Amino acid sequence: MINDFRFMNFEVKGKSNLKGLFLACMFCFISVLSYAQVTSAIDVSSIKIGEQITYNIQVDTDSTNLVVFPEGQTFSPLEMIESYAVDTTKNKDKFSLIKKYGLTQFDSGAYTIPRQKIIVGDKTFFTDSLKVAVNTIEVDTTKQGLYDIKPIIEVKKRGSNWWKYLLIALLIIGVIAAALWWFIWRQKPLTEAEKIALLPPYDRAKLALQKLDESHYLKHEQLKDYYSELTLIIRKYLDEKVYDHALESTTDELISKLRLLKDGNQIDLSTDTIKNLESILRRADLVKFAKSAPDVALAELDRKTIAVEIDHVKEVLPEPTEEEKLLDEQYREAQERKKKRKKIWLTVGISVFLLLATFTAFSVKYGFSYVKDTIIGHESKELLEGDWVTSDYGVPPITIATPKVLKRISVELPDDIKAQQEANVFNYGSVLEGFYINVVNLRFKNPKVKIDLEKSAEKCITDLEKQGIENILVKQDKFTTPNGEEGIKIHGSGDFPSPFSETKVKGKYVLLLFTSENVMQQVVITSKETDTYADAIVERILNSVELKTEVEE
Repeated sequence: MINDFRFMNFEVKGKSNLKGLFLACMFCFISVLSYAQVTSAIDVSSIKIGEQITYNIQVDTDSTNLVVFPEGQTFSPLEMIESYAVDTTKNKDKFSLIKKYGLTQFDSGAYTIPRQKIIVGDKTFFTDSLKVAVNTIEVDTTKQGLYDIKPIIEVKKRGSNWWKYLLIALLIIGVIAAALWWFIWRQKPLTEAEKIALLPPYDRAKLALQKLDESHYLKHEQLKDYYSELTLIIRKYLDEKVYDHALESTTDELISKLRLLKDGNQIDLSTDTIKNLESILRRADLVKFAKSAPDVALAELDRKTIAVEIDHVKEVLPEPTEEEKLLDEQYREAQERKKKRKKIWLTVGISVFLLLATFTAFSVKYGFSYVKDTIIGHESKELLEGDWVTSDYGVPPITIATPKVLKRISVELPDDIKAQQEANVFNYGSVLEGFYINVVNLRFKNPKVKIDLEKSAEKCITDLEKQGIENILVKQDKFTTPNGEEGIKIHGSGDFPSPFSETKVKGKYVLLLFTSENVMQQVVITSKETDTYADAIVERILNSVELKTEVEE
């Protein structure tokens, strides 16, 4: 069967005339008890190539019986091109069911429509085989010229829907990228506060005094709020240009620091400027903490004094040196780099979060392994979800759907066995690779050969052992194909050889065996036990098996 394919010898048992007569009588007796009659006919027995034959099957039975007609390509070597609906008529207490099929053949010759299997209730009936002649179409070559045979051309494989998934993925990525650019990388228009923050300290202080004039604090005699804003303006300016702790210092600490800077010749502040600032700051403290209420006119005078003193401080400030300017430029560049790094980390963080969220959501819905295999790739998953091929293999044909086309394997038989048997072998993969499919059609030229499926199954298990599979567990069940053919199913597990190490790996196998008269048909599938997609592939293959177990001479 597999690479080490061998064939079995089977016992040939003759049938006596007496036994044949007995079986015929029993068949008639069972037919009477089942209250069913099955007949078949064709509308014509001779056609031209490509013409259609109408094949009729008529079943007369009780209304309580369920009738199952043949389905699929069971008329080989003729091809079924149409299956018509069942026509039912009632005759007293019985029903007459007529099923029609449209058949054709595109090669000339004499053909036989094989017996068809019909199930009526719990009984099985077979129609008669029918002869059909397919004639060639005569061509007058004097009027119609002959042309050379056209060369084989390559047919492009039907495209899949991968581009749709790619388009959806690109659309999602584009939306996310646009959102990140809009909210993070886009140069947003500056707010009023941001524009003010970019102004030099002197301009910010003057603008703040202007806004204070536009406020209604003095109009409503809100002196506490007024002096809080006024002192904050001068403190901010001093904090940026003179003393970097002016905001958190008390009035005494700030004035002491200004005098110290003056005495140390670090800043050329006049004594009047320091006194004016001290006076205003102490009055503001009384208003804020002692609930003092100076006259509004005095408050307006203090505001003008602060404006003048800001000008005085600006005048006495030394011009920044080139080194200070360079440090300021480096500081600004460092701030820009800091902002850029923040945007990068924010973009990366959001992207990673979205990827993890998407991966988690799909993992919850479809399972972690499925999502992982979809992203990374998995050979069996690609086989399961790829474009499957349904084809006929061998003579008589086994119709089976597989992830890939099975390749014909040339089997060299000894001359003595070749004279008795004809074999067609097809497979995909190998036992070592994990997933393996093998299809065998074995036909004995002697029509009286009796094939024992039990012995055939034992021989197949022996062949699996010769391939290096050990500790084989065997289970046996009946198996029925979708078109009603019955056989046996041998399945189980074992320790399979590995191409990468001497250690065995757990694997599974399924073996289907069918026989009728002088034909044996076999399907073998092996897979790794750890392959999560193998069971689905095997089930799909088994559900697709349809076959012919008869060969007409």
